[in-house]
Amino acid sequence: MARKADEPLVLGIETSCDETGVGIVRGHTLLADAVASSVDEHARFGGVVPEVASRAHLEAMVPTIQRALKEAGVSAKDLDGIAVTAGPGLAGALLVGVSAAKAYAYALGKPLYGVNHLASHICVDQLEHGPLPEPTMALLVSGGHSSLLLAPDITSDVRPLGSTIDDAAGEAFDKVARVLNLGFPGGPVIDRYAREGNPDAIRFPRGLTGSRDPIYDFSFSGLKTAVARWIEAKRAAGEEVPVADVAASFQEAVVDVLTRKAVRACKDEGVDHLMIGGGVAANTRLRAMAQRRCEDAGITLRVPRPKLCTDNGAMVAALGAEMVARGRAASSWDLSADSSLPVTETHVPAEVDDHGHAHGHGHSRDHDHVHELSKKNLYEA
Repeated sequence: MARKADEPLVLGIETSCDETGVGIVRGHTLLADAVASSVDEHARFGGVVPEVASRAHLEAMVPTIQRALKEAGVSAKDLDGIAVTAGPGLAGALLVGVSAAKAYAYALGKPLYGVNHLASHICVDQLEHGPLPEPTMALLVSGGHSSLLLAPDITSDVRPLGSTIDDAAGEAFDKVARVLNLGFPGGPVIDRYAREGNPDAIRFPRGLTGSRDPIYDFSFSGLKTAVARWIEAKRAAGEEVPVADVAASFQEAVVDVLTRKAVRACKDEGVDHLMIGGGVAANTRLRAMAQRRCEDAGITLRVPRPKLCTDNGAMVAALGAEMVARGRAASSWDLSADSSLPVTETHVPAEVDDHGHAHGHGHSRDHDHVHELSKKNLYEA
């Protein structure tokens, strides 16, 4: 079958945390999604250790890229571009992915696109449900982020409406699981125990839901502390802790706040679609409550399958392919990782001079130019 000119073939690399993800996308079609996770190496520490994650990315990078190319049935020389998560995330982990992407792009003579991790989580839904409506309202919930975002254009215009002011939802899941001695990561195990529990057994607090609180921001630190104190009181009294009920009641509090604020944002902004992404979007109760509340409000819910909700290379490739299709500027060879890259910067384009010419990125493999960039960065360090 002949390829369509408007369906770019892009490889995406994701290394923002503990997953080495490599995805290959043609337009809105997913061809390969290879992931190497180091979660087992972090489990004994009860959380992600940045240095361990970076080393795991180094070891997994080349084999994972080779696996993705084989799975997709394409050659690296056939690629139209290489996309990589430039931020936000763990600095050392990001640098591994950015360095690998630059090396492959340079060696192959392909354009490089440093893209935003959060925008990628939104764009991945195109691989499952087709083009995103414009604008799209997105609720992103993970171990590091809880955000409400309005995206009129996923490649150039993403607007933050609200975010977490302390613990992210996924972080709260991990901490409550630790207090319950359920291990790491906490999200899947809390979800599993909650299915056997009563979500109304304990009325845990709903943060930032008062009339004077920020209407779109999130706070889960107080909830986490309330759960920990409730458990401590039970244990101090010599009573058995009802793990399933605690898990269900805690999960209900988180999901109640997330879905209530997301639906309100859709109504306030006049948006009739809600997209939910990020690792916590795999939570079964979140999906169920979001579906019910969206149906009641006349809102269409879009949630990718669980594998595409967690960190993966497919989401980076999806955003990279959209960048190519819409003619967005490629990144320069001196692209670097930015651990706090704001979501408003959906990608990191090359600088453009007063004459409208992009500098720093090209396909000619100008060795002298690259060496000059390296020396310039070294001298300015």
